[in-house]
Amino acid sequence: MYERLREAMVKKLVVEAGIQNPAVISAMRRVPRHVFVDAALGHQAYGNGSLPIGFGQTISHPTTVAVMSSLLDIQGGEKVLEIGTGSGYQAAVLAEMGAKVFTIERIQELANRSRTLLEKLGYYSIAVKIGDGTLGWNEFAPYDRIIVTAGAPAIPENLAGQLNENGKLIIPVGKPDAQKLNLIEKKDGQLSLQTVPFRRFVPLIGQKGWTT
Repeated sequence: MYERLREAMVKKLVVEAGIQNPAVISAMRRVPRHVFVDAALGHQAYGNGSLPIGFGQTISHPTTVAVMSSLLDIQGGEKVLEIGTGSGYQAAVLAEMGAKVFTIERIQELANRSRTLLEKLGYYSIAVKIGDGTLGWNEFAPYDRIIVTAGAPAIPENLAGQLNENGKLIIPVGKPDAQKLNLIEKKDGQLSLQTVPFRRFVPLIGQKGWTT
């Protein structure tokens, strides 16, 4: 049943939404999205919406995951920093695309739950850390790609500083109720920025983000 629902989700919410990146399409066909939500919500996991995962957080809308993953332009082998592990679904999609993922979650219970689930599913290329994602993860910097899955008031300088040459950083920035996706690219040590109007994200909490 879930395989059929997953294929329908990819067709309607990924391919028909304009995503043409074959790595993204293939990854989202393989990752069992229903296991990243409460069992009672499993039948809704492949629908047109985000779902609660506890602690005021959600698993992102499938189209959001597809768009952000596509913008990262993963070719395979990149070192990716994810800010906001949440359910772990986005990290799993990136791992399926061939990335080595370092992901940070500020809520201990979510981080522990996601780490356990990802290991159970065999995603050993994902490292999970509990901490303030707005500060990044300097120990393993620089990163080829950085993805922030929560809306920030501004681009945290710590994250921009941990971006590798020719790297890409994708982050939603703006007011809590009005944000734009920012795609930052680093070339010859300089940062360039493109903006893409998009949907609302949960707030990015931390020293360089929103306060609780």
